[in-house]
Parts: sequence; structure tokens; C-alpha cells
Amino acid sequence: MELSYTQSILTGLIQGITELFPISSLGHAVLIPAWVGGSWASFITDPASPYLTVTIALHAASALALFLVFRKRWFSMLGDTFISLRKWNFSSHNTRLFLMIIIATIPVALLGFIFEEPLQNLFGDPLPSAFFLTINGLILIAAERLSRKNSAISLHEDAVDNIATHITPVSALAVGFGQSLALFAGISRFGITISAGLLRKMHHSVSAEFAFLLALPVIAGASLLKLPELFTPELRHLAGPVIAGSIVSFAATYFSISFLVKWFKTKTLYPFAIYCLIVGLISILRFA
Repeated sequence: MELSYTQSILTGLIQGITELFPISSLGHAVLIPAWVGGSWASFITDPASPYLTVTIALHAASALALFLVFRKRWFSMLGDTFISLRKWNFSSHNTRLFLMIIIATIPVALLGFIFEEPLQNLFGDPLPSAFFLTINGLILIAAERLSRKNSAISLHEDAVDNIATHITPVSALAVGFGQSLALFAGISRFGITISAGLLRKMHHSVSAEFAFLLALPVIAGASLLKLPELFTPELRHLAGPVIAGSIVSFAATYFSISFLVKWFKTKTLYPFAIYCLIVGLISILRFA
């Protein structure tokens, strides 16, 4: 199977932009090639295609961009957690946030491992992706409507303190199971997480930061599991296109983070929800 530099760069661009927008990167990685058609569409629909491996490998670039943007937050959490373990005192908000991230990561990691094969078989079919993208739009609308009374919550409280106050171990576990829906191409992991934050009475900007932090271990873990497959003799010829796509993915992810941090200071999920509904429904009609 061949993947051209152009196709890989476009895939990296799609990955970088849509990974952290609440519109599903995997869904777009399926739907856009399906709409374009030709060899690109054939590449994703062939059961023997390494397209899923390539797409997830590009996540490594997104994970690197995420870490660089939030490196100070991660270093603070890791440092405080180390001190808490040494003193056996877990009152620090940074430590609590780090533990909530671990709890929320467990369900998606476990379910992704258990259902890896059936999920891979489903990936590449544009109709389910279109269906799940439509559902994603409905989830975002529901989160906004159910959390309308939260808009007056003050932003003066530090984001870590805010998250640590509103996210409990039970709700973190619930977010983790919610994240598992993003194993289906079309459901946005970022969208699920920020929606959960809104329902826990957090402001949009604070929910977005929680979603950014929670995305890193999942994205990094998935990409690191798939990267070794690209070094097998059968896929080694794809190294050049994947590197080119990764560079684009890194740049696009970095841009999208900067955009979304500013966006959620004053704006909502509604534009993304409407986009998902329109593209999802049109795609259902196209591929049904």
C-alpha cells in the first residue's frame, strides 16, 4: 500500500487541526479521504491498509505540541506529585489534578486494548463515522444547554484549583468512560471531556484546559503503541511521508491549541456542534 507525500501532509494537517477541536480527528481522517475519493479513499478502505497506524502515529506530533504548550503545568503537577508521595500528603491541588488525569485515562486505555480489533475493522467505513459525527454534534449541544447557568462562574480562581474543586474521582472515572466513545471515529475526545467539565460547573476555558491536559496521555500512549509498526519491513517505505505529515501535524496542533485557548475564554461549543451536525448529516446522505 502506498501513501504519497501529498496525502500524508494532508492527513497530518487534518490530524493537527481536528485533534483538539471538538470535531473528531479520526472522523475527519476517514470522511475527508472518502469525499475526495481515488487512491486516498482506497487506501483507507482496504482491510490490509496501514492507514490507521499512520494516522495514530501522526498523533505523536500532536502529543509533542501539547506537551510543549502545557509543559509548565505538567512539570508543576509531576513535581508536586513527587513531593506528595515522599511526604505522603496529597492535599496539593496539582497532585489531585494529576491523580484525576490518571483515573480518567484508565477506562479508555483498558477499553481500547480490549476492543482494538473490532474498532480497527470499523475504521475506514465513512458511514459509521458520519453517524458518530452527528451524535458528537448533539452531545456538544446538550452539554451547552445543560450548563447554561454555569456561565457566570468566576475566572479569577486558578484553573488547577477550579478543576481540583469540581472533578472528583467518580466524575473523573465517568469522563474516562466518556472518552472511550472517541474510540469510534466521529466522536471527539476533546468534545467529550470539555462537555463533562461544563456539566461539572466549570467555565469553558477551565474545561478546555482540563481537556488539553487529559488529551496528552491518551494521544501519546496510542501513538507510541503504533509507532513501532512503522519500522517493520512492510511499512518502512512509508517513513518519509509519515515524517512529512508529522511536521505538519505538529505545526497545525500548535496553532489549534493557541486558537482554542483564546476561543474558550469568551465563546462556546455551539459553532462546532452545528458544524458536526451539518457535515455528519450530509455525509450520511452521501455514503448511505
